[in-house]
Amino acid sequence: MTAVWRYGRPSLVVLLAALAVGVPLWLVAVTSAKPQAEAIKPNLDLPRHWQPATNYADAVGEGEMLRGFLNSLLVVVPSVVLVLLLGAGAAWVFARRTSKLVSAAYALCISGLLLPPAVITIVMELRQLGLANTRPGMIAVYTGMYLSTSIFFMTGFIRAIPMELEEAARMDGASPSRIFWRIVLPLLRPVIATATIMVMLYAWSDVFYAFFVLGGGDRATLPLNLYQVASAQLYLNNWHLVFAYVVVMSLPMVAVFLVGQRKIVSGITSGAVK
Repeated sequence: MTAVWRYGRPSLVVLLAALAVGVPLWLVAVTSAKPQAEAIKPNLDLPRHWQPATNYADAVGEGEMLRGFLNSLLVVVPSVVLVLLLGAGAAWVFARRTSKLVSAAYALCISGLLLPPAVITIVMELRQLGLANTRPGMIAVYTGMYLSTSIFFMTGFIRAIPMELEEAARMDGASPSRIFWRIVLPLLRPVIATATIMVMLYAWSDVFYAFFVLGGGDRATLPLNLYQVASAQLYLNNWHLVFAYVVVMSLPMVAVFLVGQRKIVSGITSGAVK
């Protein structure tokens, strides 16, 4: 009985995880291929009449997905670049300096992992700075939100890099900036890939902060654009279009995850364990 439980427990965990993830995915996939009459009450049944091409075309056209896709790129890509560059620079300092002031600054920076951002405070500050309802304001919010994660992983990774590499470069006359760009940053590729994927996944699917910061309109990102068209009753009872929109919106992040999934585990273990 003990042996059965020992080998059956992992299988049970995998089965429960597969059900928790697979059932919602199946519901979205099959509903996105149904006509409106079959999709009024979403269920797990296969469509009696398949029309995925029509649904996806209507979702892209009527939902103005191309504009939302461009807006998402204009917000997410600069946010990721800033998070990586600022996080790598700060992590290098935190990993190589040992003063009490640096330790306090590191604790303050990674406190963002535990403390959720205050939405009202963020919106009020952006209004004072003239960045409310703008893409730079949204980029600043995403950068501040995910910088703690980047610093946490990169600091642990840099601490595992031998100091002799940097000391040898200094003896050859390399400046700190050259050491950072030519030695430290290339060695951070695994954790950079991890941070890139994590930040992109979070920011790409965000609708809560985008709603308060961007406010919608022509600057709406893909998730916010879906919320707008649904609120305008364009998709009222059109669950086949809603789920088709969700599928198309998720494809870029699925592709990014599949390409970099190996880097996620290696980057997390390198940054948090070493």
